Amino acid sequence: MGDEYMRLMGAGAVAIGAITTASAYYLTRSPPSVPMICDLDNQSSIVPGKDRARISKLCKDGQLITEPGDGVTTLYEAFKRGARLSNNGPCYGWKPSPKEPYTWFSYNDVLVKAANIGAGLLKKGLKASNKTFVGIYSQNRVEYGIMEQGCYMYSMVLVPLYDTLGPDACAFIINQADIELVCCDKNVKVQNILNRIKETPQLKIIALIEPPTPENVTKAQECGIELIRFSDLDKLGEQNPVEPMPAKPDDLCVLCYTSGTTGLPKGTMLTHKGTLATVAATQKQLEPAGIKITHEDVLISYLPLAHSYERLLECYLTMSGARIGFFQGDVRMLMDDIKELKPTLFPSVPRLLNRFYDKVVAGTQASAVKQFMFKMAMSSKESELNRGIIRKDSVWDKMVFKKIQDGLGGRVKLITTGSAPLSAKVLQFLRCCVGCPILEGYGQTESHAICSLTVVGDADVGHVGIPLACNYLKVADVPDMNYFAKDDKGEVCVKGANVFVGYYKDPEKTKEALDDEGWLHTGDIGEWLPNGTLKIIDRKKHIFKLAQGEYIAPEKIENVYVRSTLVAQMFVHGDSLKSSLVGVVVPDPETFPQFAKTKLGVTGTLEELAKNPKIKKAILDDMTDLGKKSGLHSFEQVKDIFVFPELFSVENGLLTPTFKAKRNELKVFFKSEIEEMYSKLT
Repeated sequence: MGDEYMRLMGAGAVAIGAITTASAYYLTRSPPSVPMICDLDNQSSIVPGKDRARISKLCKDGQLITEPGDGVTTLYEAFKRGARLSNNGPCYGWKPSPKEPYTWFSYNDVLVKAANIGAGLLKKGLKASNKTFVGIYSQNRVEYGIMEQGCYMYSMVLVPLYDTLGPDACAFIINQADIELVCCDKNVKVQNILNRIKETPQLKIIALIEPPTPENVTKAQECGIELIRFSDLDKLGEQNPVEPMPAKPDDLCVLCYTSGTTGLPKGTMLTHKGTLATVAATQKQLEPAGIKITHEDVLISYLPLAHSYERLLECYLTMSGARIGFFQGDVRMLMDDIKELKPTLFPSVPRLLNRFYDKVVAGTQASAVKQFMFKMAMSSKESELNRGIIRKDSVWDKMVFKKIQDGLGGRVKLITTGSAPLSAKVLQFLRCCVGCPILEGYGQTESHAICSLTVVGDADVGHVGIPLACNYLKVADVPDMNYFAKDDKGEVCVKGANVFVGYYKDPEKTKEALDDEGWLHTGDIGEWLPNGTLKIIDRKKHIFKLAQGEYIAPEKIENVYVRSTLVAQMFVHGDSLKSSLVGVVVPDPETFPQFAKTKLGVTGTLEELAKNPKIKKAILDDMTDLGKKSGLHSFEQVKDIFVFPELFSVENGLLTPTFKAKRNELKVFFKSEIEEMYSKLT
């Protein structure tokens, strides 16, 4: 008791001293609030005659933004603008080895190498055409950026491949897009492609960034595939130069295949014009709020370039002449990369920010003094946020938050998050700690990554901001779910220059996504809040995202698991704030008791068996094994289950009259069990 009393007294004394210092500081300096781009109580406008669609307050005379200006209409022109603004400054950086410092290519270096790669592709028989699709199967790295710029120089279309697509999907993409050449960073990816080569007869060349293994050299020869080093492709183009033949604004820049949820992936056709409209609108929202990207800015590139979010950010940075430093390819070394790069811009996703939050919270529990000081600091910073003050030079920043901010390099001026929702608690916490704006965006690949963005200085949480200045947003009636536009609730729809062209060679899916008036139907249910911001509240189809951004189709997974002889019914549940799935299993009342008796030596009623941990483990193991054999990804496998002894039925309200699962009712019915499972998984 005495020691605890003294410790608390000591904490109080330290806190009183800190408060006294802080008070003196505030008396001599009144920090300014960030510039507000709109009235936070009235952030968007209703457009007359457009189904109550809303538009950004930044749109002059109600006109949407379509391009950045300054003569920039394509991504090739955008990159050349960045080269000019940076005065040929550093562009792409990488670490040759963990012990070596970052090495940089200048903008002109990248332009020269991109021209060489493009000319090399032409020498290898590819055409400078917007119908030429070039595959790239690689982590973020310098060569990825060079290949991308090389495609833009010669009107070609980049087609990213990535591991979570799986070998079947990769083969499908190579075939559908008639890809003749794929660039790989690693030998293992070459091997993946060669293993399915019989399914991709049009593929002729693989360009490999790292040295090829003898096994791959031999196998490529046997398969009739030319295996060429990326560096040799560069030299070939240097020896056979060709004048650039850049794309036009309406041409495709990337064919971005979405990982999808059921069936094969869809090739989202993204254009130069759409990408630049999105960049211009983002710039229009950030610059008046005091966030201007210049040649002095640095981005840490670690989020997958195969996804539109990271690509959009990098386009924004290169158009502005900023630097992009690529991580070493190992997330375990990411903090070392950040420490050295000292980025000013830090794109992230909820899963990573949640981990950062957990680590910070754990650090505050070290002592009573730290807890007390941290609580005081958070209270002060929250008060500042509510007054529109965002900074990292307060007394509390120096005394309490400096170590946290230094963990991100110490220079971050903007953090962005997207791909999945970030909990209000984590967002508010991090805004206080990091001392810079944290903006949450909403969108999808089909809207060139983003269609709404929170306003700098808006301290409210739980919404995704206002329409970008390049698009309208509206909510459309969904009668089956009792959502109606007259109540400001419904399916979120997007219209503007950033809406995609359609799905490649898939008019049926395109028609499902794009209506006759050009509105993109997102499948998400949104609600307009009284202040004109958008809140995502539901999903139209039974599809959702996990915290890491992976789409999940629960019915597909359930259909796999019910093939188990132990499972009669299955309910798979996921949460966009969680990174894993859980499930409720109803064991087969006829076959299961006998299995329990003969295989596990356990007897009893179904109710008794359902409560037995041994039974639960046996069912989960069988389901996991079946999931692996059926090709489920790791993120599609449930990580915990609750065994329920009663069949879902119409009578107990868990099935519809047509015997379909009532998912909302199931979620509510098993709310406590779901929460308990997640509590054990975190």
